[in-house]
Amino acid sequence: MCHNTQYWDAYIKSTDEYDFSYVFDDIKDYTLSPDITVANLETSFAGKDRGYSNYPTFNSPDSLAKAVADIGVDVISTAGNHCLDMGFSGLSRTIDVLDSYGISHLGTYKSEEAQKEILFKTVKGIKIAFIDYTYGTNGIPVPKGKDFCVNLINRDLIKSQIDKAKSEEADIIVACMHWGTEYRTTANDEQIDLADFLFQNGVDIILGNHPHTLEPMEKRTVTLSDGSSKDCFVIYALGNFICDQNAENTRNSIILNLNLSFDSDKKLSFDSISYVPIYMYKNPNVSSHKFKLLNIEKSIARFDAGLDTSIGKAKYEYLKVQLQKIKSILGDKF
Repeated sequence: MCHNTQYWDAYIKSTDEYDFSYVFDDIKDYTLSPDITVANLETSFAGKDRGYSNYPTFNSPDSLAKAVADIGVDVISTAGNHCLDMGFSGLSRTIDVLDSYGISHLGTYKSEEAQKEILFKTVKGIKIAFIDYTYGTNGIPVPKGKDFCVNLINRDLIKSQIDKAKSEEADIIVACMHWGTEYRTTANDEQIDLADFLFQNGVDIILGNHPHTLEPMEKRTVTLSDGSSKDCFVIYALGNFICDQNAENTRNSIILNLNLSFDSDKKLSFDSISYVPIYMYKNPNVSSHKFKLLNIEKSIARFDAGLDTSIGKAKYEYLKVQLQKIKSILGDKF
């Protein structure tokens, strides 16, 4: 998610261009190193001529997509409540921009044929299917005759796409879900019920977004209708990543790390589940490049060691509080 203040901060007057790369300097090692990195998009790339904008309708410079590609993001889920902020033409151009930077995407589509295709990524011989859905589109009606352009949360649609992924021999099915209640730090009943539905029908991993805050995560052993069992994982919301919101908890998020393996029967195991707590820092003492994602634990440690005092004592104490909030939301199992 990107707000006007972030556009202004990234603007280069001499070239009339935008460069967001500096925002990710402190955390990019964590997104470049995995076999596959997945993110969620809550803006459009509808073009400069449409005007860059933020809430309630988002349109960002294409260079934000470049910055995301440069930090190693392989897959972006695009079904979200802001995907039609710039209409179908904006949705279509967003897809084109992501394609131009080599970022795979799912959840929004330019054609009915494209919607029918499941996105697969093969990692070390393991075939991973990705599916993506949103609860709505910001009050903007889906264009007439273009129901295919965004996957709305519909259990029949979800079931059919899970079945298609299975028929195409997916080893793992990952569902990206745009759901939940904004600014809430616990999952609501609908999320919990829908997670159960997804797991029972074949999804292995759920990556949630939308609330602008972190919500809990859990690994669970699910008993299926045939009596067999499998390990599954859900994080109900990952947080904003980048933004310029000021409501409580909106600047806190995580980079989630899932290390997976299969046994000889291709039964999925979660070898380790961990996370990097991050904070969207806005430096009030500089005139440009104010915004920077901080690795909270690293920033605290460097301040303690006297290696970096640029955040100041007050922000250092604040980061310690935010770290405890993150741990409180996510629990002590991870």
